Amino acid sequence: MKSISRNIIKTLFLLTFLTYSPALTADEGAGALVENFQDNLLSVMKEAKTLGPKGRYERLEKPIDQTFHLALMIRVATKPYWKKATKEQRKQLLTAFRRMSLSTLATLFDGYSGQVFKHIDEKDGPQKTRIVRTKIVNPDKSSHDIAYVAKKYQDRWYLVDVIVDNGISELSVRRSEYHRILSESGPDGLIRILNAKADELIPRE
Repeated sequence: MKSISRNIIKTLFLLTFLTYSPALTADEGAGALVENFQDNLLSVMKEAKTLGPKGRYERLEKPIDQTFHLALMIRVATKPYWKKATKEQRKQLLTAFRRMSLSTLATLFDGYSGQVFKHIDEKDGPQKTRIVRTKIVNPDKSSHDIAYVAKKYQDRWYLVDVIVDNGISELSVRRSEYHRILSESGPDGLIRILNAKADELIPRE
């Protein structure tokens, strides 16, 4: 991975559940969550060739559940259809959302060529969130601003959204995309599309 473009960053860091990190304790804050995430992301990138796509997928499964509140993210991204979905459809939506996210990250993070992360600052955000601003710098000195949105649930922080280059919330982008699919095909249609995208990247055995 010689450099990271804005489009790849936007794709990866919404669902970007890619670190291999231990579960955080209750007293570790949003900044520590992001720092741990980024440190371990670099580790995964450095081992990408050895691991291969399936190995990266497997390596990221535990971290995705520890770092991001996926249930909240898919619920927000599918409003108002989430309330209308059955219990089984909700379960399948979460599973498909997770598979697609992992498959995308495992496919795109295929190497390392000297990228570094830099912490900028941390501040309170709306609705009791914390905004952790960072920057990823490529070897050619090009960079992208990455703001992580964290929210506290049951005495610990989770990442729930990402904003790249001071742009639009990635969760809002997904909500717009998913709303179109949901309006045409309902929850079952979105489940099929997410699973199909995941299968294209890393087929199920």
